[in-house]
Amino acid sequence: MAKIEMELSDRVENDIERMVSQGEFVNWDEAVEKLLTQGLSAYGPIEEESEELGGDMFQQSVADQQDPAMRDEPGDDDYSL
Repeated sequence: MAKIEMELSDRVENDIERMVSQGEFVNWDEAVEKLLTQGLSAYGPIEEESEELGGDMFQQSVADQQDPAMRDEPGDDDYSL
C-alpha cells in the first residue's frame, strides 16, 4: 500500500475528524482511503474513455466538415440559371 503525505485545509480536517468521531469511519486511515476512492470513482477512467472515442470528438467533427465553397469541382451543385 502506498503512503502519501498531504496538507489539508482546516475545514477538511475538521470534517474528517467529525465523521470519524460520529462513527462513519473507524479511523482517519479508513476515512481518507474511502473518501479518496469515492472521489476517484466519481471521475471515472477519464483517460480510457478518451482513447475509446478516438481522441477529441470536437476536433474530429470539425476536421470531417468540408466548406462547400472549397470544393474542387464548382459545377457539382444542381442549381443553374
